[in-house]
Amino acid sequence: MTDTLRPAEPAHAAETGDGPRKLKRSIGVVGGTLLTLSCVTPASTLFVVVPDLFGTLGTATALTIAIGSVLCIAVAFCYAELGTLIPSAGGEYAMVSTLAGRLAGWLVFVLSLLVVVIVPPVIAMGTADYIAPLVHVDPALTGAGVMLLATLAGLLDLRANAWITGVFLVLEVIAAAVVAVLGFSHAHRGAGSLVSMEVAGAHGGIDPVTAALVVSGLAIALFVTQGFSTAVYLSEELEHPRRDVARTVLATLAISTVIILVPVAAITMGATDLKELTGGDLSAMVTAWSSTAVGTFVSLCVALAIVNAGIVMVIQNSRVLFASARDKAWPTPVNSLLSRLGRFGSPWVATLTVGIPGALLCFVDLDTLYGVTGVSVTAMYLLVAVAALLGRRDSHRHTPAWRMPLWPAVPVLLIAVLGYVLVQQEPVYLLWTGGITAVATLYWALYLRPRRDTHWRVSLPEDAQG
Repeated sequence: MTDTLRPAEPAHAAETGDGPRKLKRSIGVVGGTLLTLSCVTPASTLFVVVPDLFGTLGTATALTIAIGSVLCIAVAFCYAELGTLIPSAGGEYAMVSTLAGRLAGWLVFVLSLLVVVIVPPVIAMGTADYIAPLVHVDPALTGAGVMLLATLAGLLDLRANAWITGVFLVLEVIAAAVVAVLGFSHAHRGAGSLVSMEVAGAHGGIDPVTAALVVSGLAIALFVTQGFSTAVYLSEELEHPRRDVARTVLATLAISTVIILVPVAAITMGATDLKELTGGDLSAMVTAWSSTAVGTFVSLCVALAIVNAGIVMVIQNSRVLFASARDKAWPTPVNSLLSRLGRFGSPWVATLTVGIPGALLCFVDLDTLYGVTGVSVTAMYLLVAVAALLGRRDSHRHTPAWRMPLWPAVPVLLIAVLGYVLVQQEPVYLLWTGGITAVATLYWALYLRPRRDTHWRVSLPEDAQG
C-alpha cells in the first residue's frame, strides 16, 4: 500500500541532459522561521481574513480563533513529526503518499494545490483597502499586481528572500502591536465580552452566535494560522531538516497565534458597539482610536505585509510543483518544464506557473475562494492526521525524527474533530471541492495508476536519507 522513499533520481531536476540538480540547503532555523511566519502573514491575515469572521461571529471571533489555534497545536505536532520523518519539498503529499498510499497522497496534493493557488490571491486582493489612504485602485487589479510582483521576487535566491521577508515581517508585527495597544487602551467592554457570543443583526438588533456557527467558522479559523506548514515545504532547503523542521513548525505556530489572537481580543474590546465590530472596518477603528497619520501608517504596514505574504506563498507553492514534477506526477514534457532550476537555484517555471494563475484568480468571487479554501484546508489536515497515525509502522518506527507527545491520542482526536468540522461546511463549497477531487481521482485512475512503476514515486534528495 505504501512506498519506500527513494533518493531523488538524476532526472528529477531536468530531463534535458544538464545533469542532476537539487534545491540548495541555504537557510537555518531563523531564516526558515522568518519565511514561514511571513507565509502565515499574521498582520495581513488579521486585517484581511479576520474582518469576515467578525461579520459572522461578532464577539465570538476571538474564541473561535483560540479553539482553532488549539486544534492547530495537534496539527503542528503531526506536521513536525512527519516533516522530520519525510523532509521533502512535496510537503503534505510526500508525507501522506509514503505512509497512507499513493492515491491518498495524490488527493492531498490536489487539496494542497487548491490551497496554494487560492490563498495568495485571497490575501493579495486585500491590498487595495490598505493603500486607499494614498490611492484608490480596483481590488482585483491591485491583487493581480501584487501577485505578479511576488512572482518576480520568487525567482530570486531563497536566502535573499528570507532577508526581504524578514524586514517586511518586522513592519507587520509593529502594525499588529499598535492595533493591540490602541484597542486595549480604548476598551469599551470587559474581557467577558470575548465569550459573550453576540453578533449585530440585520435590522439593528443583536443575534446570538450559536455553537453551530462557531464550528462552521473553525474551517476559516484553521486557515488563519495555516502557513506554519511552509516549514515542511522548505525542508529540502533547511540546513538541518530533521532538527529544524520541527522547531520551525512549532515556533511559527506559537508566534503567529499571539500576533493574531491578541489584537483580535483588543479589537473586540475596543469597538464602540457591536455594529462597528461586526462591520469589521479595522482601518476606521484604528484611525478613530488614534489619528489619520497612525491609521495610514498601520494601513501601509499591512499592505507591505500582504506583498510579503505573496512572495513567501509563491516560493512555497513553486516548491510543491517542483517536487510533483520530480516525482513524475505529469506527462514527461510537463515534468521536464516544472523541474527546471534558474540561475538563482529557484524552480523558475514552477514559480511562473503558480504566480500567473494566482493573478488571474484575483478576478474570481471572493466568497467562493474562501469557502473552497476552508474545506480544502480541513480535508488536508484530516489526511495528514491519518498519516501521522500510521507514521510509526514498520521501518518508519526506527527512522530518526522528532516524535510528538501523546501519540496516538493526538491524531485520533484530530481526525474525529476535523471530520465533524468538515461535514458542517456549506454544501456548495463541499460540492466544489468534492468535484475537483473526483476529477483528480479519475486522473489518478486513468493516467497515474497504470504508470505506477514510473510515475508518482515520492523521492527524497540523497542528503536527507536515513
